[in-house]
Amino acid sequence: MLMKSSQTDTLQRALFPAGFLWGVATSSYQIEGAHNQDGRGPSVWDTFCAQPGRIADGTNGDRACDHYNRLDEDLDLIASLGVNAYRFSVSWSRVQPDGRGRWNEAGFEFYARLLEGLAKRGIEAHATLNHWDLPQALQDRGGWANQLTSDAFLRYAQEFHRRFAQQLHSLCTHNEPWVIAVLGHEEGVFAPGLRSRSLAMEVAHNLLVSHGRVLKSLRESGTSVPLGIVLNLSPIYPASDSEADVHKARIDDGLIARWYLDALFKGQYPHDVLEHLGDDAPAFSEADMALIRQPLDFIGVNYYTRNFASTGNPWDVHSTGNEVTDMGWEVYPPGLTELLCRMHRDYPLPRTLVTENGAAYKDVVVNGQIDDAARASYIRDHIEATLRAREAGVPVDGYFAWSLLDNFEWASGCSKRFGIVHVDFDTLKRTPKRSALWYRDFLKA
Repeated sequence: MLMKSSQTDTLQRALFPAGFLWGVATSSYQIEGAHNQDGRGPSVWDTFCAQPGRIADGTNGDRACDHYNRLDEDLDLIASLGVNAYRFSVSWSRVQPDGRGRWNEAGFEFYARLLEGLAKRGIEAHATLNHWDLPQALQDRGGWANQLTSDAFLRYAQEFHRRFAQQLHSLCTHNEPWVIAVLGHEEGVFAPGLRSRSLAMEVAHNLLVSHGRVLKSLRESGTSVPLGIVLNLSPIYPASDSEADVHKARIDDGLIARWYLDALFKGQYPHDVLEHLGDDAPAFSEADMALIRQPLDFIGVNYYTRNFASTGNPWDVHSTGNEVTDMGWEVYPPGLTELLCRMHRDYPLPRTLVTENGAAYKDVVVNGQIDDAARASYIRDHIEATLRAREAGVPVDGYFAWSLLDNFEWASGCSKRFGIVHVDFDTLKRTPKRSALWYRDFLKA
């Protein structure tokens, strides 16, 4: 798929309202590095990466992009793109090494400099409290399966809010709780690497309860910061018309999407999913569900591709003839429009943000330049898909490209590049790719 030429392209920033958020996104463990610098404690991802065979290329986040020591350079880079918003996450173990007890002032100072730097450059700060890197000391006590972690998360959220509320334009509790629960506790391919469906569903419930507790507490404190949560969502289609595939698609959608959306907006879990889980369903009370169903100021949607459910042979991602990224994900921009419209139809959506959207490709550096036309097309076409959702009445009010930098891509290590800015992992040199230049030109046109 070729990017539409600037001479014929009808997609323009002017088609969006003046207050629309245009941003880039990152997460702490993937870019900060400085894993043992200035008092930071270990997280579950430090522990996971140290286990042989867990990371595809044997790398880790010890140095990552060294963003911690290159903050001003990276803030200038963000500003050069012409974006008006930056989404980042806080390393809990950097500001509280054990996840409880003493605060680490050096860690808070880093985020103070980050927020001050964004304000100086006229860029909104959109912070996430938990992007998967739970302090290892809390995992040693049971992690998200232990009520103590929810208590600790509430204190951490209150402290971060107390210090920085005046500089925040939004605060997200959890990024993609499905990933933490299922990939981390059922499939075991992400930290902490456990394999139990019942444990995973207990963690999923506890994450939602902890989210509700934070929103309730901060609202009672009189906060003016918009509060919300970010979910990874994809349309799921049956691979065939068979009754079995149709049923599986319904259950898969229930586990990935409706489990979280129904709880957040309706105060209940889907009955068909509870029946499917049987004894693996978590114990919960009406009080729990009331806590989860706190009013949201915004909801974030992370979208990359669509999925198909098959009870027979696995669905062939190449079968549609569409482009496939280096992650093995089909490029399907209409899926974003479909997803946002479905959410708007089924739930009373608050302000909605596309908080992550991007693609991994095998970038090649030629004469110091990276001509990633496929990624530029991906971003352009998904921005257009976002516009189509707005035209259909969805209250979508922001788009954040994933990611600012090539980074440590979790279990894939440094082998998968999502950045619109290339990072040489030997020298750490940053080089804007064609996709970054397209995004800049689109925003400045």
